[in-house]
Amino acid sequence: MRILGIDPGTVVVGYGVIDSDDGRTTMVDCGALSSSARLPIGERLSNLYNQLSEIISRYQPDAVAVERPFVAKNVSSALAIGKAQAVAILAAANRGIPTHEYTPAQIKRQVANYGGSSKEQVQRMVSFQLGLSEVPQPDDAADALATALCHLGEVHLKDLLAEEK
Repeated sequence: MRILGIDPGTVVVGYGVIDSDDGRTTMVDCGALSSSARLPIGERLSNLYNQLSEIISRYQPDAVAVERPFVAKNVSSALAIGKAQAVAILAAANRGIPTHEYTPAQIKRQVANYGGSSKEQVQRMVSFQLGLSEVPQPDDAADALATALCHLGEVHLKDLLAEEK
């Protein structure tokens, strides 16, 4: 199974691609897509959509996992990130790829076994689970890989529960 994880943003979007086969999980690629903060929001979202579409075409994921924006202190920031999230979902949906959304707490819980884990703890667990010698850079890419790993963990959990029935 190939999973594309996405950490949405209106200027930078992190992406991470993992493969899972016979219980072995490996990183295929990760990075960050960017658009100039000086551009109007519509142009930024269009640029990000086009770049995400290219990533999807290149890696042909079986599923896309997207981090859901966190709404606590800055509602306008969360709304802006929600627009980028919608662009990511649209890019996958236009290719018939199922998308799954996870909150930051879900991702932390699945990857580091604690929903209140620090960003650094999650990044170290991403490196550990993928057998990497260093934390993936930039941070947006590491967050996207964590999102992909979260989805993989959820898939494994659903498979285990289905076997019990």
